[in-house]
Amino acid sequence: MTVSPSQQDIERISQGYDPDPARSSSLLSEAYTEALWAKIEPEAIFKRSWQWVCHGEKLREPGAYIATEVAAQPVCVIRDREGRLRGFYNVCKHRAHELLRGEGRTRLIVCPYHAWSYDLTGQLRGAPKTEHLKDFEPGVICLDPVQVEEFCGFIFVNLDPAASPLIQESGALADEIRQWAPDIEKLTFAKRLTYDIRSNWKNVVDNFLECYHCPRAHKDFCTLVDMDTYRVTTHGIYSSHMAEAGKSANSAYAVADASVRDHAVWWLWPNTCLMRYPGRGNIIVMQIIPAGPNRTLETYDFFFETADPVAAEREAIQYIDEVLQAEDIALVESVQRGMSTPAFNQGRIVHDPAGSGKSEHAVHHFHGLLLDAYAKAQAGPEEQAETNAAGSS
Repeated sequence: MTVSPSQQDIERISQGYDPDPARSSSLLSEAYTEALWAKIEPEAIFKRSWQWVCHGEKLREPGAYIATEVAAQPVCVIRDREGRLRGFYNVCKHRAHELLRGEGRTRLIVCPYHAWSYDLTGQLRGAPKTEHLKDFEPGVICLDPVQVEEFCGFIFVNLDPAASPLIQESGALADEIRQWAPDIEKLTFAKRLTYDIRSNWKNVVDNFLECYHCPRAHKDFCTLVDMDTYRVTTHGIYSSHMAEAGKSANSAYAVADASVRDHAVWWLWPNTCLMRYPGRGNIIVMQIIPAGPNRTLETYDFFFETADPVAAEREAIQYIDEVLQAEDIALVESVQRGMSTPAFNQGRIVHDPAGSGKSEHAVHHFHGLLLDAYAKAQAGPEEQAETNAAGSS
């Protein structure tokens, strides 16, 4: 059942927020702890936003597919015979069984339940033992589509049929990524790390969006990058986090032979983070997946020049896994515990007008997008349609 916030919910959760980050407080702690907001967010946010699926290398050949979930909805993406990417709800039109699992290649989508089959465009092609059915028209049966887009070498889907294309919604993001990572489409998958975090997903995003905590909590990271050059810039639905590599030896991992000398990171609303660390050509994709008010699932996918990481890349993966992630997870789990006490309701946003990494203006930007999403979910269908039309004009 869809849960929408009331006007009173919106007014309450907005208390203390100001459009000026220098005057604003954070969201109320209830947004991170109460089940109400966890119930609102799938419809308000995750069914209306572009969600990362995989690198385009998985879907380059006709018949290549991948099955996944978005906001607990089963979806699949497949490359048809003409080379077009197609997205569908991964649900058979007969008895709702899931059609595809995992990833691979196929010439026909065949349901493992009753063998109804669909071509790569989603059109029904076979339905055993239905020749005697009355008023049954196979030609009009087709899998329900979802929007799919290839963006900077990656595949994204959106469950909202009225959503604008990602390339349009994201403004200059594609140009930025290609400037800093011109090799992005040539990179290949090398490693996935997974985490089960005892914290609300928004705490994980908040923590990612500021480096105010870095000098105290990430001492090794602060030797990897030059914190004096760290700058954060917010845009419509994303923020950019840029820094030069440190000028001397660092205690994180070896970068002596690095061809990438900058730290370039992007956060894309609401839960995808793209990172390019010093080293060989690379992109790391972090996806932050809500699993309840106090639980987040997180994946780190590493893409390198080769599928087998070299020694320095293995060292970097180990550092991220055993040091940087361990530090961040301890932080957000502690914050979640603190937010669940009567001792905390909300705190001030720390703002540096110069846009340094030691500022929380990107957190404030994220909170503004959250409040916008909650408000749109609270609006009636006609108001939502007017908002969508205004946003696309």
